[in-house]
Amino acid sequence: MNEAASIPSPAHLPVCSLMGMRLARMRQADLVEHVFAALADGKGGWLVTANLDFLRRYVRDARVRALYDAADLRVADGAPLVWASRLQGEALPQRIAGSSLLWLLAERAARGGCSLYLLGGTPAANEGAARVLAERYQGLNICGRSCPAISSPPTADEVAHLRTELAALQPHIVLVALGSPKQEELIARLRPHLPTTWMMGVGVSLSFVAGELGRAPAWMRRAGLEWLHRLAQEPGRLARRYLVEDLPFALRLFSAVLMARLRARRSS
Repeated sequence: MNEAASIPSPAHLPVCSLMGMRLARMRQADLVEHVFAALADGKGGWLVTANLDFLRRYVRDARVRALYDAADLRVADGAPLVWASRLQGEALPQRIAGSSLLWLLAERAARGGCSLYLLGGTPAANEGAARVLAERYQGLNICGRSCPAISSPPTADEVAHLRTELAALQPHIVLVALGSPKQEELIARLRPHLPTTWMMGVGVSLSFVAGELGRAPAWMRRAGLEWLHRLAQEPGRLARRYLVEDLPFALRLFSAVLMARLRARRSS
């Protein structure tokens, strides 16, 4: 990094609260600037890109709620959260998809001389993503990568091994592709030992980068229909989550924010 920059602490960023989860009201470009300004200042962080399924877990599971609340920043990676924020009257400016943000972080890291560590995903996805990113962004320093077997929650031995490796490498950014909440459980254990590193859970995003899975066309992403594309690709894994768990919760979310908006109007 070349020079330090003055950045607002996460506590001073404008937020929208959806069913208790505080989401930063910022655009994708501003988020990238925030991360790299913090790195220039010698400060790391923990970023959660929350979609509807994250919010459902947050509301229903106190352990997961404490886990997500421990992150330095949470942003909305899900069109339903953006729509709900608008209905509530605290509009989030845009969806910030982790699978898109990954590319921007890698590109900026290559330009700024920052290092990247890829943790998790399938071995083929991890290796393929490293190759694709290195080819796309000349000079990108992928200082390490690994696909260890991680329990949920991670064991002391699993954490110790990774802590030793990462402490030796001191990567600027660690992308953790284990799925949620396992990836956040691991980040929570590693984060205190890497105070100058930014860490973000990226789910299956390494598979997108490597070409194992295809992302939805841009028009589906803009329309908030990326979940349909994912469902068509992996119906066995995602049908219950999307149709049985998340769809009814989406109705609960919109009902809750609509009622809150009506109550606020009546009391004003």
